[in-house]
Amino acid sequence: MNKTPSVGLYRRLLAMVKPYWTKLALAMMCLGMVGACTGAMAYLVKDVIDGVFVAKNIWLLKILPPAIVVLFLFKGLFSYGQSYLMTYVGERVVANIRNGLYRHIINLSTSYFDKNATGMLISRVTNDVAQIQGAVSGAVTGSLKEVSTVVCLLVVIFIRNWELAIWAVLVFPIAVIPLVKFGRRLRKISTRSQETMARIVTILHETISGNRIVKTFCMEEYEAGRFEKENEQFFLLEMKNARVRAISSPLMELLGGFGIAFIVGYGGYQVVKGTSTPGTFFSFLTALIMLYDPVRRLAGVNNTVQQGVAAAIRVFDVMDTPPEIQERPDPLTLTTVKSAVTFDRVVFGYNDKPVLKNLCLSVSIGEVLAVVGTSGGGKTSLVNLIPRLYDVWEGSVLIDGRDVRDFSLRSLRSQVAMVSQQTILFNDTVRNNIAYGCVGMAPEEVERAAEQAYAVDFIQALGQGFDTIIGEQGAMLSGGERQRLSIARAILKDAPILILDEATSSLDTESEFAVQKALENLMKGRTTFVIAHRLSTIRNADRIIVIDDGTIAEEGKHEDLLARSGLYRKLYDMQFKQEE
Repeated sequence: MNKTPSVGLYRRLLAMVKPYWTKLALAMMCLGMVGACTGAMAYLVKDVIDGVFVAKNIWLLKILPPAIVVLFLFKGLFSYGQSYLMTYVGERVVANIRNGLYRHIINLSTSYFDKNATGMLISRVTNDVAQIQGAVSGAVTGSLKEVSTVVCLLVVIFIRNWELAIWAVLVFPIAVIPLVKFGRRLRKISTRSQETMARIVTILHETISGNRIVKTFCMEEYEAGRFEKENEQFFLLEMKNARVRAISSPLMELLGGFGIAFIVGYGGYQVVKGTSTPGTFFSFLTALIMLYDPVRRLAGVNNTVQQGVAAAIRVFDVMDTPPEIQERPDPLTLTTVKSAVTFDRVVFGYNDKPVLKNLCLSVSIGEVLAVVGTSGGGKTSLVNLIPRLYDVWEGSVLIDGRDVRDFSLRSLRSQVAMVSQQTILFNDTVRNNIAYGCVGMAPEEVERAAEQAYAVDFIQALGQGFDTIIGEQGAMLSGGERQRLSIARAILKDAPILILDEATSSLDTESEFAVQKALENLMKGRTTFVIAHRLSTIRNADRIIVIDDGTIAEEGKHEDLLARSGLYRKLYDMQFKQEE
């Protein structure tokens, strides 16, 4: 991995620290004082040995013990200050990264979620950001602290014996070479580990959310094997990581041992010859030994930083992905829908394969349009273009004669309500699920929407009524009950354009009857697009279009289309025979 991305990442992380420069400056001051106190301890060794033990200076003996206590006190206070302040800055930066990443992810276009696994994105927000947290909070704090200590101790050893200091410093570049190599190795291993963890999270998400399918198809052993395979890969990578980390410290100790052995030999020779005092030598040696520890810890900090860099590359890769759906620089605000929704020569598809081909359609305000056709014909794709979940390849979708791309996304989507076959509910109260998108709505309005959706009876039968927590995806409710909550949510939104995407296809007859009554209340006065699997549910639609191979093959009312004996009649007869 080259150096350029790392430099850019460091600059980016430092830019995120900038708003907290006052706390950072105070922390740096405390760090400097911690280093100064550490250096002063090594510096006082000369006075202790030469002044007290050699010269037997009683006055110095009275002063030095209290001075040492005060020194340790100040070091402790400044150490606490720098630790708290640096941790605050680091944690605040990481929290901001996590907030920014999540905000960016939920604003990415629908196509991005089509291409990327949910588990991978969850791993970015949890595992990868945690790795950055270690680099920013722990590593930055540790590195600055150790660097300040190293600088102060270097000053002491140069003051005490500059010749020996030069020899000691020559060992440092030799020690840095393996650290750099270990760091690069760690970054590669960490990248692979994080990718493996993303796959583990994906398997977890899929199998836990789809546990009923796993059990029904007796796939427990298969899924356990799939999980164990990825988990074993993660274990092997973590052991590689551990080997690299474990060898760095002994190597540093070995290099330090060579350096100290040389210093003891050469410095001891100077003392024997009388060119240096015992106090000067032991002050130098104390500073050198104290210098070794922060340098060794810097090796560990480097390992943590390399893991953080690997995680930051993955996090910023997501954050730098622009949403495919973009607003105009100065978008219009859509406040209401006054006339038609028009599809003008629309071409659209996925992965370079067109699904809708030069499709033209106009739906009047208040009209109920049913969209039918074979699976994969483009029915859902058609309605997804209205709120710009996707953008057309060619042509345009118009509301009131204006291209939907001219409007702000917020104002456009505020005019559209959707009830889909896949009912999305949250692990929250019934009330909050109905009021989703209408935060702050009065309780009586929420309850009125529930009444119109024929949901009040089963809601009141729940343990705490509207304040009942319904579980993940509404697990405590039946399919019909979940669907009626989503209908109540759409009623409360009161949007002029309504999209019903196979809203009753997965329900039994009794549930469908209750939901159909709720849908009738929802559709009143709205321009409605009904994608229907059961053709019997769309007999009363104002108009039906049959989409085949990306174009409108037939168009008309239910009775007219049956009389033509075309594709609609074929679909109807096939379904009627299946029902019989």
